[in-house]
Amino acid sequence: MEKNLTTGSVPRTIVVFALPYLLSYFLQTLYGMADLFIAGQFIGVDGITAVANGSQVLYMLTVVIVGLAMGSTVTIGRAVGANRLDRAAEAVGNTITLFVAVAALLTVTLLLGVHGIVTLIGTPAEAVEGTTQYLSICFVGIPFIVAYNIISSIFRGMGDSKSPMWFIAVACVCNIAFDYLFMGCFRLGPAGAALGTTLAQTISVLVALVAIRRKRTGIRLRPVDFRPRRDMTGGILKIGVPTAVQDGCIQVAFIIITVIANHRGLTDAAAVGVVEKVISALFLVPSSMLATVSAVSAQNIGAGKPERAALTLRYATLITIMYGIVVSIVVECAASGIVGLFTTDATVILLGTQYIRSYIVDAVFAGVHFCFTGFFAAYGRSYIGFIHNIIAISLVRVPGA
Repeated sequence: MEKNLTTGSVPRTIVVFALPYLLSYFLQTLYGMADLFIAGQFIGVDGITAVANGSQVLYMLTVVIVGLAMGSTVTIGRAVGANRLDRAAEAVGNTITLFVAVAALLTVTLLLGVHGIVTLIGTPAEAVEGTTQYLSICFVGIPFIVAYNIISSIFRGMGDSKSPMWFIAVACVCNIAFDYLFMGCFRLGPAGAALGTTLAQTISVLVALVAIRRKRTGIRLRPVDFRPRRDMTGGILKIGVPTAVQDGCIQVAFIIITVIANHRGLTDAAAVGVVEKVISALFLVPSSMLATVSAVSAQNIGAGKPERAALTLRYATLITIMYGIVVSIVVECAASGIVGLFTTDATVILLGTQYIRSYIVDAVFAGVHFCFTGFFAAYGRSYIGFIHNIIAISLVRVPGA
């Protein structure tokens, strides 16, 4: 089932690999936006704020896991590119062992610290109960969040970006149905949104496990492949940890902005929550290019074709710049209408419009950064992107807020 990304037209390879990844990101973003959109139909501003705050924390957790899984994608991709399926099997086995431990640690730690997290992000008093309920239920589902992302990273490392798209499509459809059931019919509020999210993710993982059993991957796992190996696990972490930390730091910066908004009042908090959801959707193309550049470049590096990896970076960067310019123009012209899709509160729409107009130009610069981050990760130098992000966060993003 592994797909060769080392031959053929580079632009075509990028597009063919990126489109399913883009759709996956779109569906995953829709998955999160559905909670906020449906919450806006059935619960008040306090409920919207609870879902927005809770989903912000959950999204931070997800991007950290995705960042860690980048190490697996690159390691598997290099092995497949070099036609070393035995080493690819070792990478898959060590990935599973590593992330089982990560899932257990995160679940226990975050459940014990949920009240502290709600306090730390400065949740408005009216939304504390709803945010706590939302996070507690979602934290129980952490093993399924981890499982989905490691399964997806394994498929993408083998050049298959389509299967993860179908897995998240299942989760998205289920989540929307569950949201209407739990928030619309049963009136469970933020807890209903979290319950729908968790159950949908569980169903997605079950579908993914069935798919793995039916697909011929060309990789045969042996019990010995699950035994932690210092060189293999260390290689995965060397790439994954800097990526996870830098992505986590970006989300910490966003949470700091959320905290600032929370202290300004309920309407400010709701406006920031809505805009962050919209921005996550608009940044789909840059995000998909990061993953595409890392996966395609990793296989080419493994196959001894560094010049093709460099060409991948050039084309991907051009695509993201063009996209960033177009989306910036559209959002500047239609900002109030976009924010108005998620709330009817006039004050929230006004504040959200101001925020998104000052924010959207970052779509150009972030896209370029994402492409280079994916390229450096493919070479095992993800620390370069990490350093860049730390500088940007500490000198611009947080002080500017």
